[in-house]
Amino acid sequence: MKKRRKFSAEFKAHVVLELISGEKGLMQASREYEIKDSVLSRWKQEFVERAPQLFEQAQAANPQEERIAELERMIGRLALQLDIAKKVFEHSSYPMKGSE
Repeated sequence: MKKRRKFSAEFKAHVVLELISGEKGLMQASREYEIKDSVLSRWKQEFVERAPQLFEQAQAANPQEERIAELERMIGRLALQLDIAKKVFEHSSYPMKGSE
């Protein structure tokens, strides 16, 4: 019984891209890489089915980045309000603690 070969994800992607681009046909790639055409077809099918997930993951990161940007804006507003409050307090006639 033959031992099963394992192929890296990079190798699989390279082979599938050759198939999709038309650089090599299914049978040609099968002979060249000594991999059954049914295996290559399955790789290609999985590649095509999972391609949309690449773009979904990129969009999934955006809500988190948007939340971070929102929080940074909020911090900026609060820092500005604090600075204004300090200046108003300094110019008021109310005596500050520690200056007695």
